[in-house]
Amino acid sequence: MSKVTVVGAGNVGATCANVLVTQGIADEVVLIDIKPGFSEGKAMDIMQTANILHLDSRLTGVTNDYAMTAGSDMVVITSGVPRKPGMTREELIGVNAGIVKSVTESVLAHSPNAVILCVANPMDTMTYLIHKISGLPKNRIIGMGGALDSARFKYYLTQALKANANDVDGMVIGGHGDTTMIPLKRFATWRGVPVAEYLAAEELDKVAADTMVGGATLTGLLGTSAWIAPGAAAAQCVAAVLGDQKKVITCSALLEGEYGEKDLCIGVPCLLGRNGIEKIVELPLNDEEKALFKKSAEAVHKTNAALPC
Repeated sequence: MSKVTVVGAGNVGATCANVLVTQGIADEVVLIDIKPGFSEGKAMDIMQTANILHLDSRLTGVTNDYAMTAGSDMVVITSGVPRKPGMTREELIGVNAGIVKSVTESVLAHSPNAVILCVANPMDTMTYLIHKISGLPKNRIIGMGGALDSARFKYYLTQALKANANDVDGMVIGGHGDTTMIPLKRFATWRGVPVAEYLAAEELDKVAADTMVGGATLTGLLGTSAWIAPGAAAAQCVAAVLGDQKKVITCSALLEGEYGEKDLCIGVPCLLGRNGIEKIVELPLNDEEKALFKKSAEAVHKTNAALPC
């Protein structure tokens, strides 16, 4: 029996819980929120599809009762203030740091062996904060951002190639921010062939540029942060861990010398399995990619320095 707690019943948290249940990723899911009745209502709405979709997983909504989360194998932290149009992820640091700190302490009091997946923004810095306050080994703390950024990169590649999404692969590393993420154009492929064989340099540059502002584009269109792809990306990471899939997904991981960085959480390819981050995969970056990664790391270090604790 697998158990997952999703903290925050807003759009991203509810979507993550919905995917976990409808895809049968977890046997039991607890959706928790501080707003009375909110998580209960979301859980009830989702579970009313059980007969329609032939679901076997169970979803329970609770208000601020962390005892109900006891024994969770994984905890997904989505709680925090979402972005509004014109806001950067970094502008959320003050209020969200307090929320993430409180949530981390609460969930670990009841599930000390859980793997934690951080979704709250600014995601790399919130993941770093969890490392600092929890004392957990580095493999048990994962930041989701790169999984989402890579999914957006593959979406824009698919659109440019007019291809089937399942035939396209691509990866985004670096910070989870509009100016810090690095779509790795050189590594992108269509059925194993480099996409540079099919797209002109300017087309590929546009794909990368659209990827970098993918979140801001949706925030402008929707009036708030996106939630369907973020929730699904979080669920993808949970599935890789609970299912011991040994799948390589870009995640924010604590670096201790990898990619020439240390004391930093930033997006890099990670092998995810039952123990969380089981390996950080070091790519053979060229000089241009190394320079971009260094610049991205410097920006994340700067954001980390603004942490209030």
